[in-house]
Amino acid sequence: MAINVNTVYQTVLLILNKEQRGYMTPVEFNKTASQAQLEIFETYFDSLNQQIRIPQTDADYSNRVTSIDEKISIFKEIDTATYTTSGFKIPSQYSGLSSSSQQFTSTTSLTYTLTGDTLALSNSGGIPDVFLNNVQLSNNDFSLNGATLTLSSQPTVGQIIIINIYPKQFYKLGQVLYNAGGVFPIEEIQRVERGELYHLLTSDLTAPTTTNPICLYEKNILYVYPQTIQSGVQVAYIRKPTVPMWNFTGTNQYVFSAISSNNFELHSSEQAELILKILLYAGVVIRDTEIIQVAAAQIQQENINQKS
Repeated sequence: MAINVNTVYQTVLLILNKEQRGYMTPVEFNKTASQAQLEIFETYFDSLNQQIRIPQTDADYSNRVTSIDEKISIFKEIDTATYTTSGFKIPSQYSGLSSSSQQFTSTTSLTYTLTGDTLALSNSGGIPDVFLNNVQLSNNDFSLNGATLTLSSQPTVGQIIIINIYPKQFYKLGQVLYNAGGVFPIEEIQRVERGELYHLLTSDLTAPTTTNPICLYEKNILYVYPQTIQSGVQVAYIRKPTVPMWNFTGTNQYVFSAISSNNFELHSSEQAELILKILLYAGVVIRDTEIIQVAAAQIQQENINQKS
């Protein structure tokens, strides 16, 4: 599902160098790639809002609302909110970088030590994200004892494990849910504004209960009422995509290092637009107005086709 960062970089270099227009260093690529990915990601929400108001076709693969929601689904998360005396904290911020990685050289390497990452691991809630060849493993596929992670199944030679022990970066709040004692039913906590809160709390008819709870969301804190609720609160949210990174080894020439690189997290259908946006920024970097004009015109045409 992810877009390979090396494929994108090599395509950008090929287009830039075809007529000797200029060269883009890995540092320049990483910065522009991160900006391009974030721009595409942030257009999803306005596009979804726009398409919801337009009649959609029921034909397979042609419903635009469904297509945009599929792209957003990569970033949908649901996590437990942490209770404090001042309110429930939403999920913590994610650094954007993978903390540790290793390539297996034998099939007997079932464990991996998270050297120097025990503090960050405890701050993340104790459960890392583990990827094997860019596929995220479920929590049942590994176990964690202190700083030692053990895989449940045997890896093959050459497989790459990436361990991210940092929480994901919160972006947009969705539903807030309450599950008392871990049993059904799950109640949705109604989100209210401060102007409504006083009137709801002071009326016997509208006072919140454990079966009809409410919350106020301010400064990344959820204030849940009734205040007897001190656990069982979960939040559905959208996280930001991880920062793409084209990393390399060597000094005299750049040799791609898959182990220390991060792929784009966008849906694979975004590869063409992603390359065009990076080329647009590349034209600015190397001061080539023709590249800027061609890339900008192509992006504008694609946007018109998608929204018309």
